Amino acid sequence: MQHHIRWLVAIILLTIFAVWVSLPTTEGVQWQWDADGDGTPDLVFAPSQRLGLDLVGGLRVLLQAELPPGSYTIDDLRQAANNVARRVNALGVTEPTVQVQGNSRILVELPGETDPNVAIDTIQQTALLEFVDFSGLGAQALQLEGRRILTTEQLLIEEQRRAAAAEAGIEVTEEPEEERLVNPLTGQPFRTVMTGAGLQAAAAQFYNNSWIISFELTPEGSQVFGPFTAASIGQPLAIVLDGVVLSAPTIQDALTTGGTITGNFTEEEAKTLALQLRSGALPIPLRVESTETVGATLGQESVTLSIRAGVIGVIVVLLFMFIYYRVPGIAADLALLVFIALNMAVFKLIPVTLTLPAITGFLISIGTAVDGNILIFERIKEELRNGASLDQALVAGFDRAWQSIRDSNFSTIIICGVLFLFGQTPGASIVSGFAVTLAIGLIINLFTAVIVTRTFLHIMVRLLYTPLAERKWLLGV
Repeated sequence: MQHHIRWLVAIILLTIFAVWVSLPTTEGVQWQWDADGDGTPDLVFAPSQRLGLDLVGGLRVLLQAELPPGSYTIDDLRQAANNVARRVNALGVTEPTVQVQGNSRILVELPGETDPNVAIDTIQQTALLEFVDFSGLGAQALQLEGRRILTTEQLLIEEQRRAAAAEAGIEVTEEPEEERLVNPLTGQPFRTVMTGAGLQAAAAQFYNNSWIISFELTPEGSQVFGPFTAASIGQPLAIVLDGVVLSAPTIQDALTTGGTITGNFTEEEAKTLALQLRSGALPIPLRVESTETVGATLGQESVTLSIRAGVIGVIVVLLFMFIYYRVPGIAADLALLVFIALNMAVFKLIPVTLTLPAITGFLISIGTAVDGNILIFERIKEELRNGASLDQALVAGFDRAWQSIRDSNFSTIIICGVLFLFGQTPGASIVSGFAVTLAIGLIINLFTAVIVTRTFLHIMVRLLYTPLAERKWLLGV
């Protein structure tokens, strides 16, 4: 009995915490401890509920490949879509929809996004990073910061695109663009030492009262960048993004494994640039064909009706368990309420973006939670009919039903894993929400259907042992 009382106390405390987290008014807490000196708290607990595009609306962007069809492959377009997906995921937008449309377009849907400019700039920018040789320019290097320049790498890419278009028999129309400056010392394009392909990792950091981007080199990048910087100490080196000079720092030492990018960045600019470098350059330049802010496709009234239907369904299940199984049904109902509270808390703690498919997965998991209790109670009833005592029936019911509950839940969790992996492909991400909520419910069910229900039922049996032993109908027999 003491064992079950300890479990009861733990369950009550866990349920109180889950209910507190689940409340809409709960914004979390944070501890003002700044270990790294970046001005922001390092310990922050701020659970938040995220809703999908079909519930709260958001931003829809249609991207068009700027290259003529035939000058790139469908695999190039899919790679561009994958890079775009990584960028919007790193922006903090969960459950984005990124899918290829036809052979030249990419559709991006960002739930809850309200600032189209930041999102579009991050998605669209090709992120061609170049480390350009500015040797011999001296003070002139600083004057080129913020200016657009012409480099050997840019010329190479343009020649490759023209050659691909010519091979496909497509005429390319050159559009006028901003003037690009050449090297004033030679009158030729600036020499690109290395591109962003030589980077292995990049991260924004707050250092010495300014934001910088630290980076690490790949082995291939080290073979190029190390010897160049060792031979050019004291000379300026331009850091160029999409043709624009971000900064032109002076090389202080040989950079064989990595270094930093400086350029008077704001926090947002530094994090955005680091994100673009981590997610890779887009293999195809994209332009925004159209953008629109969309409202919730379900509408507030539909959301309200869906919530009402879910509540009614739960109430019906609670009544069924109580009427059919009596006292065990009360224990199952209490365990089901704990199950719902734990799920809602986990959804905010992860956090999980709730779309209509995700909510469907959660409701299905409620059904599996009830299934587990039904297996247990039917086993208990069978033991009682065979003449077992009440204590023996309780032990046998939980022990023998556990294997069936475990195996059925794990087999469904495996299916959820397959669905989740399938949902990582562009255009199928909405499947991930269903898989995640269903898997979370199945995992929590392993705890509530056995531990929580067992605890509640054993305590109720101890308190009502004589009436239950004499009146088997109270146990649903």
